[in-house]
Amino acid sequence: MLAELKGKTALVTGASRGIGAATAVALAQAGCGRVVIHYHSYSQGAEEVCRKIKEAGAETEAISANLATREGLTAFRERISEDCPDVDILINNAGSLVKRAGLVEFSDELFDEVMDLNFRSAWFLAQECAPTMIRNGWGVIVNLSSIAARNGGGPGATIYAASKAAVSAATKGMAKELAPRGVRVNAVSPGTVDNHFHEVFSTDAMMDAAVKATPAGKLGTDEEVADVIVFLCSDAARFIYGQTIEINGGMYMV
Repeated sequence: MLAELKGKTALVTGASRGIGAATAVALAQAGCGRVVIHYHSYSQGAEEVCRKIKEAGAETEAISANLATREGLTAFRERISEDCPDVDILINNAGSLVKRAGLVEFSDELFDEVMDLNFRSAWFLAQECAPTMIRNGWGVIVNLSSIAARNGGGPGATIYAASKAAVSAATKGMAKELAPRGVRVNAVSPGTVDNHFHEVFSTDAMMDAAVKATPAGKLGTDEEVADVIVFLCSDAARFIYGQTIEINGGMYMV
């Protein structure tokens, strides 16, 4: 339990499984009084996450929205404005590779979907939540980048990598703008994590290669990333601004 998080309201996007789910539960366990989760379509997972949040002693609500579309993002912002206008902690975790595709076959529609989901949603949800944080003189935003932002991504993941690089760059700009107003903005950059994302988008050979390229000798876990996010929300990180923290077992060292 962290005294500074007691009673705080957190919003975690993309939280029906993976890093988002682990983070939502960890924030509840750390003392947040209310943890609102966003999900797209995996309602069963969202229900399970809400159950764990309640077990940790926090209030919760699950809101469904497709943040890969402009209409879905607008509707979600309206819902947040009505149901959760007092967000203290925003975790911009929603994101996906969507589909592996190379330069030649990459469509306009796929480009927009990847960029909207991974970058546009993070930017405009920060815009939605920042005014309350500024009024309160306290707030934390943690964005999810990726090791792909550093190395350009794997086969067919170039635009995903570009969207995550945009997240890292925007994190710095947000931090400069909001730091004087009492709001800390940082990002985390996971390496290869053993979760649903890679079950969908990576082969066994890709995962084996990732393990071999990792000095720690293993894949990351959702909980290892969530622990760093909770740290960034805590007073222990009170003088950390605009950083993208690499969490990859040594696969990429800055």
